[in-house]
Amino acid sequence: MSSGPLDGGAAPKLPGAPSRRRRRPKPPPTAYNRSSGSIIELPAGHAAQVFPVGSSTGFIGEAFSMDSLEFMRWAAVRYDDDRFVLVVLLHLMGSQKPGGLIEAKHDDVAEALGYSRPHISRVFNVLEADGALRRLQRGLYQLNPAASLRGGLREPQKGEKKRSKAGMSDRVEQLDLLREIMEDPDAPDAFRAMAAPGAKLEVRKESDGEGKATS
Repeated sequence: MSSGPLDGGAAPKLPGAPSRRRRRPKPPPTAYNRSSGSIIELPAGHAAQVFPVGSSTGFIGEAFSMDSLEFMRWAAVRYDDDRFVLVVLLHLMGSQKPGGLIEAKHDDVAEALGYSRPHISRVFNVLEADGALRRLQRGLYQLNPAASLRGGLREPQKGEKKRSKAGMSDRVEQLDLLREIMEDPDAPDAFRAMAAPGAKLEVRKESDGEGKATS
């Protein structure tokens, strides 16, 4: 008489000896693998959108900016013969607050870089004429958000009401900033031109006869 199962199925598994394989312990949580958030139950007919907060602990100093690659290539050519402009521009790109705002006077930048105030003022004038920078008020500037932008939560300026609920600051949205610039009658023409959809950055170069291009 057969001792196998009558229905032709697989024989039941007998409990065996416990496995000797050890499970590797989970690594301690870090800024890169830490679990965050919780389960939220939404009412029927509702949906939620999840997006990353405009900040990160993965960058040096826990701050970063979003920069146009085309703008960086354009600036490298545009200011090749005046590279001090690139020095100041790089400093301003690293000094942004959310929304591209820079709280600094010419004296502050001059002291930080170790140059005279007239040198810094000249560069500010160049960047403003090219549309990469604009002056909002004394000691407050803005880099063109189409060229360079720092994300995060933007605090409203003096006289500006908070648009978020519960008294929270506004999350920086690049397209909203660009639209505000296009609708701002006080925005300089050059600044608005760079912020316009599909803006083209062109640098006219001529050869000096020795193989080097000049503006």
